[in-house]
Amino acid sequence: MIDVYYWPTPNGWKVTIMLEECALPYRVHAVDIGAGDQFKSEFLRISPNNRMPAIVDDEPAGGGAPLAIFESGAILEYLADKTGQFLPTAPRERFRVLQWVYWQMANFGPMMGNANHFKNYAKNLVDDPAQLEYGRKRFVGEVDRLCGVMDAQLSAHAYLAGDDYSIADMVTWPWAILTERLVDEEAGKKYSHFKRWLDEVGARPAVQKGRAVHKEWGERQLTPEQEQARRELLFNQTSEKVRKAREEAARGAGV
Repeated sequence: MIDVYYWPTPNGWKVTIMLEECALPYRVHAVDIGAGDQFKSEFLRISPNNRMPAIVDDEPAGGGAPLAIFESGAILEYLADKTGQFLPTAPRERFRVLQWVYWQMANFGPMMGNANHFKNYAKNLVDDPAQLEYGRKRFVGEVDRLCGVMDAQLSAHAYLAGDDYSIADMVTWPWAILTERLVDEEAGKKYSHFKRWLDEVGARPAVQKGRAVHKEWGERQLTPEQEQARRELLFNQTSEKVRKAREEAARGAGV
């Protein structure tokens, strides 16, 4: 059994989609990032970067004690190797997939997150309109560029890494579905190959099921006070706060 530490966000969906695609049994544990669960000592012992998702595999590949893994890209790569699915073993084909996984982790995901912050959240946090506009244009513009990269790749291939569906698609799709609300509503017309891929991946039963895992957690209504507290928690983290939480986690683990 695999324990999944999760909240219904794009990064969380990556893992539940992969688990559904591989038909692996799993248990879901809520990590309410708006309530500060990511700073709890028991979670930090699994994910020292105080970010979800993370997993603990009770029956890890290679045997031995339960294995904890954090970072969504590493989790998908591990599950692919464990099951022999969605990631080739031959070096040429394997790295054709992994380069797109790393592209998502280093480029598309972070740029989407920054664009979403400046377009949808920072207006409530930043008083200087010029500063806000610079951040919005910088990151929304980069998302637009990256969508163009994907569209060009998908004009020649059915999927991101070639003609076979892979973890490259699973790691990218959960962020890609947010593109229209960040770039513009006409993104589907502008990036026709990207839109075709978005629809085809989204039609997969395992993708739909993985995205729907505890959907209700993310749809709950917050009071203005709760929403303000959530923003303070998510956007005002400091090294000192993280260091203290990590030290508490280490003491709890006896290390």
